[in-house]
Amino acid sequence: MRPRATFFALVLCTATGCTVVGAPAPLPAPPPAGPDATRPGAGDAPRPEQPPEAAPTDAAAAGGAYTALRPVRSFAEVRGLWVIRSSMTSEAEVRAMVDRAAVAGFNTLVVQVRGRADAFYRSSLEPRAQTLTGPADFDPLALAIEEGHRRGLAVHAWVNTHLVWGPAAPPASQRHILNARPDWLGVPRALGSELYTLAPNDPRYVDALRRYADTNRATVEGIYTSPSHPEVQARVHGVWMELLERYDLDGIHFDYIRFPSGTFDYSRGALERFRAWVAAREGRAVEGGPGFATWAEALAFVDARPEAWAEFRREQITGLVRRIYRDVKARRPEVVVSAAVIADADDAYRHRFQDWRGWLAEGILDIAVPMAYTTDNGRFDRQVAEARDAAGERERTWAGIGAWLNGIDGTLQKIDLARARGVGGIVLFSYDWAVTAASGEDEEPFLSRIARERFGGR
Repeated sequence: MRPRATFFALVLCTATGCTVVGAPAPLPAPPPAGPDATRPGAGDAPRPEQPPEAAPTDAAAAGGAYTALRPVRSFAEVRGLWVIRSSMTSEAEVRAMVDRAAVAGFNTLVVQVRGRADAFYRSSLEPRAQTLTGPADFDPLALAIEEGHRRGLAVHAWVNTHLVWGPAAPPASQRHILNARPDWLGVPRALGSELYTLAPNDPRYVDALRRYADTNRATVEGIYTSPSHPEVQARVHGVWMELLERYDLDGIHFDYIRFPSGTFDYSRGALERFRAWVAAREGRAVEGGPGFATWAEALAFVDARPEAWAEFRREQITGLVRRIYRDVKARRPEVVVSAAVIADADDAYRHRFQDWRGWLAEGILDIAVPMAYTTDNGRFDRQVAEARDAAGERERTWAGIGAWLNGIDGTLQKIDLARARGVGGIVLFSYDWAVTAASGEDEEPFLSRIARERFGGR
């Protein structure tokens, strides 16, 4: 852990970069009169040939980088929107999104650029998203940054970590992880016996994972990668470094930085890595090699060590967060590292192996955004208060509000509760839902009503 004084200096810089110090940016002129508990559709759109390449290590190798370090933007309160990739498929959509957000008084955009192991930006690692339209050189992230910065908005790249595809037809690109590296995929316990002796490149392997995700939509959002696989960790790290070195971003945002549930990952590789991890902790060689003779033997080994099995899985998530955080700060310390986290911290820790309170305490996460997706004001208040207490400084927590669940009145109430708890800001899930929703007051657009009633009038 870094010395406390160093941490404060760094947090001040990064938090200021997106949220905290100084007066709010001036609000735009009023418009003319007139008109991921998980988020909805989390398995598709909240709410898809060659071996993996090494991550570029400098801007030149990345094929072009951000051109200048802007003066750091500062807001007294973050007023953010999560923007799903479905609103990033064309130039017109991106321009409209930035304009609507700016006019409504929002100052921070968290735009989804890695939705399902595909790229809504120029990537040497991930295939171009197949839903993108327009010219082949269209770069949704570059345009969002250009337009957002022109309007005084901070722009953060939202990266889905381990969720890589939904229970849908396989992606078209043969470079996509699902097609190119099925051995990277995580396996639920229920499929462990079936897949233990099946080669991952056998089409039945991925088909079984897709069927499982489709049948269990209530508990798993889609197909996940194996968090303990070293090449998976290298790929995610590479995506972050590529974004960092190519784009003038204000921040990068973790999502799905967790296991889907405690029933994952029972892939053969993960079980073998766990056996080696246990042996290393006990200071002995792995008896009989890293593998198991049968699925039953592997399962018995895991079931005999429930606490170590949980710790191993938790360590895979935290280790990746730590590695990415340190490398971001070594390269561009002003860039904010944030994460959308399961709001119930105990559930996150025990069942998703996401120790976000530990990340805050260690100083390997700048901002936690608890996804407090509930209509219950008391529950929302408790979850935000817990995150605020874990963070210590107000600027290290933004409250995630499920606008789609709450409607206009519930969303306004949640904003008030978050402000009363003294957090650094709020983020609404999601822009995409909000622009299709009317507030019910003479069909006034949802974002306009938020602006009028909570952001100083419109």
